[in-house]
Amino acid sequence: MTIRRAYESTYVINAALEDAEIEAVSKRVNDFITENGGQIVEENKWGRRRLAYPIKKKYNGFYVYMVVELPVDTLTALERFYVLEDGILRDLTIVLDPKLREFRKVRAEAQAIRAAQLAEESK
Repeated sequence: MTIRRAYESTYVINAALEDAEIEAVSKRVNDFITENGGQIVEENKWGRRRLAYPIKKKYNGFYVYMVVELPVDTLTALERFYVLEDGILRDLTIVLDPKLREFRKVRAEAQAIRAAQLAEESK
């Protein structure tokens, strides 16, 4: 039995690529994760943004944020995949603290309750 951990992974895709090519890069990352025993818990595509500083002479990037559960030994393979993928400019993967995960879950539930209360009050 392998140990699985939750990770936050953010990567920046070259924004000069066409939308279809950006989707293809994102799909390759998702496929790599699932093929290697990982599970995508959450994926947010933040879209095109200006970079704080040039990376590989590029000034804009398409940001993708993911929360994934991976076997520990798969993390190095994922980071290697990011480096070898031509469309990815930069990446960062860190361990997601279980307390932070629980906090986000509670916060999301509280926001949903508050939104329901506001909807009820507006009726």
